[in-house]
Amino acid sequence: MHIKSAVFVKGVVGEDEILDDGIPQVPFIGRSNVGKSSVINSLTGQKNLARSSPTPGRTREINFFLINNSFYLVDLPGYGFAKASLDERDAITKLIYWYLLFSDIDHKKVVLIIDAHVGVTSYDAEMLRRLEDKDKKLIIVANKIDKIKKSDYVKQMRAIQGVIGDYPVIPYSAEKKIGVSQLATELLK
Repeated sequence: MHIKSAVFVKGVVGEDEILDDGIPQVPFIGRSNVGKSSVINSLTGQKNLARSSPTPGRTREINFFLINNSFYLVDLPGYGFAKASLDERDAITKLIYWYLLFSDIDHKKVVLIIDAHVGVTSYDAEMLRRLEDKDKKLIIVANKIDKIKKSDYVKQMRAIQGVIGDYPVIPYSAEKKIGVSQLATELLK
């Protein structure tokens, strides 16, 4: 199974009819600069579907992409460090929590992306805990595995798995196209 079509539908910053249109939603969440946009682009086979930037915190709205005319892949702003004022960062955090944790949206699955090179940060662990508290169906993606030295790979992946727990972790590299088919298979189940 693979993704045949992916189209940007709209960006929202609060209540919107798209949230309740009956189409399943799969949000992608991760800290700022973890490579969410790159993962989305590699997964869909489109270089510029999701806008990526070297500047942390560029995404400020919830972006909806219609996949195979059957579900939304939802790109959320990154949590943690962002090049923004305290008020803007607070607004982004509230938007993320509202959409993921406090709205009545029944997410099909939630994809939590962590930086495999950096490992699980305190922000990642907090997000994981909050998602678990809401009984979300999680897919964990360890992005940027191509940045890990081969000699450190097994140790780093074990460390990540030790914090993540029983959830399977998909090793991923948007740049090298590693893990793309595995993630697509999980999303299309």
